[in-house]
Amino acid sequence: MRCEKIGPATLYLGDCLQIMTTLGPVDHVICDPPYEASLHAAKSHMSNLRKDGGRELQEIDFDCIDPIREQFIELSAAACEGWFIAFCTVEGARPWADRINASSMKYKRACVWVKPDSTPQLNGQGPAQGAEIFVTAWAGTGHARWNAGGKRGVYTHLVNNPERTGLHPTEKPRRLMSEIIADFTSRGELICDPFMGSGTTGVAAVMAGRRFIGIEQKSEYFDIACKRIEDAQRQGSLFGEAA
Repeated sequence: MRCEKIGPATLYLGDCLQIMTTLGPVDHVICDPPYEASLHAAKSHMSNLRKDGGRELQEIDFDCIDPIREQFIELSAAACEGWFIAFCTVEGARPWADRINASSMKYKRACVWVKPDSTPQLNGQGPAQGAEIFVTAWAGTGHARWNAGGKRGVYTHLVNNPERTGLHPTEKPRRLMSEIIADFTSRGELICDPFMGSGTTGVAAVMAGRRFIGIEQKSEYFDIACKRIEDAQRQGSLFGEAA
């Protein structure tokens, strides 16, 4: 197992189901797990779609979440002391909610990431998918607490934004993750992302003065995440914004 420490971030290369058992408590788990099997095949062939000269979406090269969802939720419930947040398909919200409700965490609701520039339905046989879901659950004691008052759980951000690297097939916008972190977490708290990918959540966490633990099992994505988080830490230190 490889471990890299970058400022307030600790990054692990390995299997999250194994590494999570070795970690102490964390304040929040915020992650973008693999897709459900129902969408995995459809997302596995996404090349030659862009007409603007930008980097193409990468093909999915990892397994779906379904076989490990229950075990992952159990590990998260044991470690998390605040919010549990996981992205999923619209259809995947129900199995996530069912498993969360069977755990010690309290399922709250599904929030929506609206994608104004999502890929159209190229065969014209029905409406395109214009949004993605993330489920939220409270793992702490007492009433759930967040920073956004009565705000609705709707987040609107471009997929093909200026910060997009295109180096990971399901890369989330940094500004989306920054908004979620601002709403659900507080400065100095510890955020764990067991499916770190190319490190967008870690970048947003470091920029917001949060501590971060990231886990990724593919070395190519792990190396990208290390570089991106190191750059974010360096920039934050330069402008006096990092924790």
